[in-house]
Amino acid sequence: MQYGVIMAGGAGTRLWPVSRGDKPKQLINVMRGKSLLQLGYDRLRGMLPPERIFVCTGAVHGQAVLENLPELPKENLLGEPEGRDTANAVGFPAAVLAKRDKDAVAAFITADHVIEPVDVFQNSIKTGFDVVAEYPNALVTFGIVPTHGHTGLGYIHRGEALMVKGRSGAAFRVQAFKEKPDKPTADRYVESGRYYWNSGMFVWRCDTVFNELGMHLPENHKLLAAIADAWGTPNQESVIRELYPKLKKISVDYAIMEPASQRKGKAQVVVVEMPVKWLDVGSWPALSETLAMDEHDNAIDAETACFLDSDGNIVISTDAQHLISTIGLSDMIIVHTKDATLVCPKGEAQRVKELVGKVKEKYGNRFQ
Repeated sequence: MQYGVIMAGGAGTRLWPVSRGDKPKQLINVMRGKSLLQLGYDRLRGMLPPERIFVCTGAVHGQAVLENLPELPKENLLGEPEGRDTANAVGFPAAVLAKRDKDAVAAFITADHVIEPVDVFQNSIKTGFDVVAEYPNALVTFGIVPTHGHTGLGYIHRGEALMVKGRSGAAFRVQAFKEKPDKPTADRYVESGRYYWNSGMFVWRCDTVFNELGMHLPENHKLLAAIADAWGTPNQESVIRELYPKLKKISVDYAIMEPASQRKGKAQVVVVEMPVKWLDVGSWPALSETLAMDEHDNAIDAETACFLDSDGNIVISTDAQHLISTIGLSDMIIVHTKDATLVCPKGEAQRVKELVGKVKEKYGNRFQ
């Protein structure tokens, strides 16, 4: 049976002060009044019924996720007591699903991207399911066709083509994963036509990926197996609270995908091309690409705003009654909420996370 898992962890501190501990970025409305989580759910909902869609998120956000996704069955919420990186964010759902259905095949997608067009995304996921049907030991990842030499992303180097449903060119063996490159190397990757941006999304048999986890991280495998055994029983919450914090914190790329691509396990790593517009909404400048622009290139998400000789700014407000007005301002970020306001140059946007740490030092958790 086919399933979908939305990985909806993370704090999104670079989108402070809108993104907070009780409402992380995946729950913020970003497009057409929908949150990133709702957009991710809609992409899967076009392929799968609600009872076969799961969300792995922080347990503290569980109620907010259920309110955001009223269709989602409560038992399909997989709450992590604390974040232990992506190896466990995929290992936990894989263990639970493999116990529930020994033939479970799941698509694991992220909840912090805007992806369009949706039908192209869905066709790539369907191809991933086709690959696993023919190659049960495949760990399928998805490669975003790069539009430029991006230095902030990892890359996938594709190798030989695989035959899928009697045709070639839809899927390729992964030759190697590449870390974030410098600009000349990134440009060379793009020009070659044989490299993709690493999407961090997957399709695989749940038992296949869980067995690979057992080879490379046997202690995590043991703990997650115990959690899966307790899942759905009266001991579910006490067991996960006790065992989950003991898991080694490591990414799925380092723990599973890179070793498997080097033939260190029993699985083979396959990449399926995903030629979509893929926007990682991880900073205010990135989020601004989803917003309406005025005639002076100001990206605006505010009910009341007025500008004089101002251009290229990002202006966001969650308070419809609060007027934001500027004079002679260019290339700035202004984000206003009921209890905090951020003002910074666009070029300093990546330092918002640093600022959040400074705010915490001074005021504790009051503005977190």
